Amino acid sequence: MADLGDLYEILGVDRSASADEIKKAYRKLARELHPDTNPDPAAEERFKQVSVAYEILSDPERRLSYDTYGDPRGPGAQGADFGAQGFGDIFDMFFSQMGGTQSRRRGPAAGQDVETSVRLTLKEAAFGTTKEFSLRLPVRCSDCNGSGAAPGTSTQPCSDCQGTGEIRRVRQSILGQMVTASPCPRCQGLGQTVPNPCGACRGDGRVAEERTMTVEVPHGVESGTTLRLSDHGAAGPRGGPSGSLFVHLEVAPDPRFERSGDDLHTMVHLGVAQAAIGTAVDVETLEETVSVTIPAGTQSGEILKRRHEGIPHLRGRGRGDLYVHIQVDTPTDLSEREIELLGELAEIRGEYLEPCGEHHGILSKIRSAFS
Repeated sequence: MADLGDLYEILGVDRSASADEIKKAYRKLARELHPDTNPDPAAEERFKQVSVAYEILSDPERRLSYDTYGDPRGPGAQGADFGAQGFGDIFDMFFSQMGGTQSRRRGPAAGQDVETSVRLTLKEAAFGTTKEFSLRLPVRCSDCNGSGAAPGTSTQPCSDCQGTGEIRRVRQSILGQMVTASPCPRCQGLGQTVPNPCGACRGDGRVAEERTMTVEVPHGVESGTTLRLSDHGAAGPRGGPSGSLFVHLEVAPDPRFERSGDDLHTMVHLGVAQAAIGTAVDVETLEETVSVTIPAGTQSGEILKRRHEGIPHLRGRGRGDLYVHIQVDTPTDLSEREIELLGELAEIRGEYLEPCGEHHGILSKIRSAFS
């Protein structure tokens, strides 16, 4: 029972089915599959699946969460896994042990979880920061303090469920006393009704507002990291608890660096003379510009390593490293004098140059001078 599959297929209805259509489909299947009328063990298992599917899809909040995330528990849940605890609660509701059971009040439903994204620079991701952003979401109504009742009035216990939030039916079966329970349709499982709704929120206990929030981003985070802020999501109806806020972090590309885990890679371009003779060049790090010594005879493609100048580790102490990749650039668009000097160097080093092309005349003169 850990994986039920598609709840709409179990009930045989479309995803756009109304609440009445879902209820009719459930009642029809329940009559066909109930153990009292169908002794087939497979039918009993199917009856349990149908009961669980109806319990979820008949609850507006859980149905919306299932339609949005594929799971009635909201974002972050992996698949429609109802697990031992979740299914056990539902099983107890529909298949109580023999004898009486104590009513259980459902209470106000929790608000929905909310998702947003925040963009960071590489430096902010490396060293941590505080980011401010705005969201429009349901918040507790200040006029009625979330109760949904007009100021000076109060909610009343639901007359249909006597304030329990559930409608229970007891009947005798071959299994003994069968107790079925479902959310009260009159109060939507809240146990309370609002005779005089609040004018600001129309009895819902919530209003939509633009809220400015801040999130503390720890050092060392990567793009794709998600931070969860409990009780910062949408407020629940009629004073219900707020859901969670999931903040997805996006790290903008930095033209200076490529990130690999907690290490950084950067490129330094050198001229032929710089690489051959050696020099010192300025290299940017995340924090400052440092001088890096280039040894004589450095070849294109060599990598110089600077320890502990990369990204601080998200967990634990220390930092990654900075790798400086060397690219020796071959000169182009040479002047006549530059060609002469390179030709002389080639002759001194015994590097044969065949006079040809546009530089034929210059190279011939150099060869004559050294012959």
